[in-house]
Amino acid sequence: MKHRRENKRAPHPPASAVPSYHRVLVRHGLIEKTLSISAAYEVFLKVGADPVVEQLCREVELGNKMKHVPALHLATAMALYGMTRQELEALKLRIEKKRV
Repeated sequence: MKHRRENKRAPHPPASAVPSYHRVLVRHGLIEKTLSISAAYEVFLKVGADPVVEQLCREVELGNKMKHVPALHLATAMALYGMTRQELEALKLRIEKKRV
């Protein structure tokens, strides 16, 4: 008779607990981890509307021949990965100016 194995590992939190755009912005240092999800979404929309990020999104789409990007956050995330630390700092300053 086979014994049922008990899962002794701690359960993982659901992947949807924090939206992906929140994780992307935190990873790049554009927001604090404790920022609310609604405020993070507003910042994400501002980041996506930034002209430098829009230009990088276009370059990513053309460079990878991505005809149909499944979501805006994917293209924005890939554009953020392509930015240098100085470009990210400049972006952070522009976003903070828009917030005030």
